[in-house]
Amino acid sequence: MRHRSARLVGLTSVALAVSLTLSGCVSWFVPSESSTTSTPTEEAVAPNLTKFYQQVLEWASCGDDLQCAMAIAPVDWENPEGDTIELALVRQVAQGNNRIGSLLVNPGGPGGSGFDFIADSVDYATSEALQSQFDVVGFDPRGVNRSTAVSCYSDPAEMDEYIYGITPGEKGSDEWIAAATDASAQFAQRCSEETGELLGFVDTPSAARDLDMLRAALGDETLNYLGYSYGTLLGQVYAELFPEKTGRLVLDGAVDPAASEFETTKAQAEGFEGALDAFLADCAGASDCPFTGSVEQSRTTIRTLLDRLDKSPLTNADGRKLGSATMFTAIILPLYSQDNWAYLRQLFDSVMRGDATIAFDLADNYNGRSADGTYAENQTEAFIAINCLDAREPADNESMRAQAAELAAAAPVFGPQMSYGDPGCANWPVEAKRERVAIAAPGAADMLVIGTTNDPATPYMWAQTVAENLDSGHLITYNGEGHTAYNKSNECVNTAVEDFLLRGEVPSADPNC
Repeated sequence: MRHRSARLVGLTSVALAVSLTLSGCVSWFVPSESSTTSTPTEEAVAPNLTKFYQQVLEWASCGDDLQCAMAIAPVDWENPEGDTIELALVRQVAQGNNRIGSLLVNPGGPGGSGFDFIADSVDYATSEALQSQFDVVGFDPRGVNRSTAVSCYSDPAEMDEYIYGITPGEKGSDEWIAAATDASAQFAQRCSEETGELLGFVDTPSAARDLDMLRAALGDETLNYLGYSYGTLLGQVYAELFPEKTGRLVLDGAVDPAASEFETTKAQAEGFEGALDAFLADCAGASDCPFTGSVEQSRTTIRTLLDRLDKSPLTNADGRKLGSATMFTAIILPLYSQDNWAYLRQLFDSVMRGDATIAFDLADNYNGRSADGTYAENQTEAFIAINCLDAREPADNESMRAQAAELAAAAPVFGPQMSYGDPGCANWPVEAKRERVAIAAPGAADMLVIGTTNDPATPYMWAQTVAENLDSGHLITYNGEGHTAYNKSNECVNTAVEDFLLRGEVPSADPNC
């Protein structure tokens, strides 16, 4: 029974054609005689942190031009003598002669695999110019994928039921809310049983402390960082905790750390609705467009389709039922990037003909579900666990109903799909750890904050707010569509980012790309 709909945030807009065809997996490695090591920085840290900050990373070949390593970190940074976890790293060493240092990259989520992001396509994540002078490093944050991971439903069938199952009753009714709350409570209990102590320590501040430790273990005096989407929140928290260790940080598709859960949901609902309108306007008149009439008429058709799927779900070849929640997931994935709008034409055409195949292909891609029914990653479990630790709101029925009405008014297609998400964290077994407050990070070095004017997942106004709140934030505006902009928009954005990361040059004013 899916209860993630109100908590999107999202990964950076990896080209869907790429993500559907790449395996998302680099064979793990066994250290060999050809392995190399990183020399950690020599800096003063508390004695009980020395073994982490001074650890020697052993790198071994794990693919073309790639090296992999494991780092260790404490489960609880306040109790570093306790149990430890592993953090998985992959890097492509600098390809040129003028190496600057390491550039750590986070693709978003929360729960996105930075390891796979770099291993699958370092060229999509970064340009040749950055690869020439930086060791490009991907990492799976604590709780994610190849690092010591959150686990909730190790049985894929149980995960299928939680993600794709259809909640009984009319959405928003007492019956529906009770069923949603019960499903979320069961999920939370299993997360606690399968994950153990780590479940209480996958919060963003703990991940930021890991990031500082990785910086030192990689041998860098300051952190150079490229964070997308949720990765911008991780970067902001890092700058708040370690301002004196900030090097050159780029925050692309900025998340506002002070936005409430409802404010976040409403902004994203409006953002995806705007992206849908842009798609429908582009689709109109095309020979393969499944819609006729105006954008408003097409939106009405989609709303009717979603309502029909709630009343009469389509049955997929594998027996799974396509309801509106899974269809919503299938719709939003191609909306992350204009390059993938062709998938939306195919999706709507096939579902309107009664075929659920493409819808489940897209939803499975979003959820990390493989064709054999297994889950290649734990991104759903990590997404929920991290979000529930970062912040939560009480699941008050009347408040949720009032908010649902406001969401439906603001975004008639997607608002109803993104409402009633509060039960997802209501019974989480550990307390939230991060306050939703603005971050100024006094004393931090200059940071670039990139916002796309029609970004559906991280609205442009968030980038404006983040750049204004950060004492050393500098806004870079990209006037266009899609989620995140660097290396996927235009030369103006790329030049601003590369001048900054390679030479430390900050634009005198927003270049308004």
